[in-house]
Amino acid sequence: MSLKVLQLLPALNHGGVERGTLDLSKYLTNNGYQSIVVSSGGHFEHQIKESGGLHFSLSIEDKNITSILEFKKLAQIYTTERPDIIHLRSRFPAWIHFFALRSIKDPSFKPTVISTFHGLYSKPWYSKSMSYVDKTIAISECVREYILENYNVSKSDIKLIYRGCDTSVFNKNEQDNLWLEDFYSQHPEIKNKKVILFPARITAWKGIESFGKVLSQLAGSDWIGVVAGPVAKNKERYFKKLTAQFANLIDSKKLVFVGSQSSIQNLYKLSKVTLNLSEKPEPFGRTIIEAAACGSLVIGWNRGGVGESINLIDSWGLVNYLDFKQLTLKLRSALDGSRHSVDLPDIFTLEYQCKQTVDLYRQVLAT
Repeated sequence: MSLKVLQLLPALNHGGVERGTLDLSKYLTNNGYQSIVVSSGGHFEHQIKESGGLHFSLSIEDKNITSILEFKKLAQIYTTERPDIIHLRSRFPAWIHFFALRSIKDPSFKPTVISTFHGLYSKPWYSKSMSYVDKTIAISECVREYILENYNVSKSDIKLIYRGCDTSVFNKNEQDNLWLEDFYSQHPEIKNKKVILFPARITAWKGIESFGKVLSQLAGSDWIGVVAGPVAKNKERYFKKLTAQFANLIDSKKLVFVGSQSSIQNLYKLSKVTLNLSEKPEPFGRTIIEAAACGSLVIGWNRGGVGESINLIDSWGLVNYLDFKQLTLKLRSALDGSRHSVDLPDIFTLEYQCKQTVDLYRQVLAT
């Protein structure tokens, strides 16, 4: 069966949606299907093309009237390329798609439209563009419940497909010794310590203050807390305040900030345990599945997509929200070696995610 899929999103710079678009595009071309991506371009554009996909550039990244008017060019791409599937990845481009499709008067052009809800969107009215489709993909059960509660979408039109990690990158293979040597040369205080990893960009809602609080309550000298994530320019003041706050809470030898890590998989492999302590429920636990794939134990609050991911990997790692006593006990147990890592379920692998997505395409086209 021939299959031509067009994915639509604002841009192709770093991010989970962007990476997912690239991964699916590669999967499609590797399996003999045609892949088209429409965006304003960015970091991943050349990889789309190198892997055999087509890319069309439209100025649709900024939310303004000029971008909305790009619906005319998008309609031209639709009628020229005639994709079987149009896959909407983001809310604003979905509105541009809405106007583009309505402007096409060719009755023979009837593509199947699918959207992926990547989040628990805060503006349901603005997000309605993602519901004007034939089928919707929810990246977790909590996202599916959110869709059912906020949009006029029937349960039968929502397909649950968890986000998956690339097991050729995130796995339990032997540690990269060159990376390890270089990492230890930059952060010698980490060597010979059991690493408690907190992978997140520096922002309050990610729960970094909760991370500091639990470390301040954790006994022993055999461990070190490691925060891996970037500090955006608009977060520099918060970061300065945070480090001053931590200086009064934690021994400086027990916590280190290592910034953004391009080879985060190596840091997962080095870690005894990885935490996710977000202050608000997240739609999915990406860092949780990546860490588990690399053999790290995972612990996090029992709510939202993070709790859902941990429950499916190893429910031992679930902690009641803000129960620091329980969190401290579980951390100590993990450090003492009384808990062993588990294998990542197939439902959290990239191969499974892409196959399920293509199966959905085929299923909808066959009806």
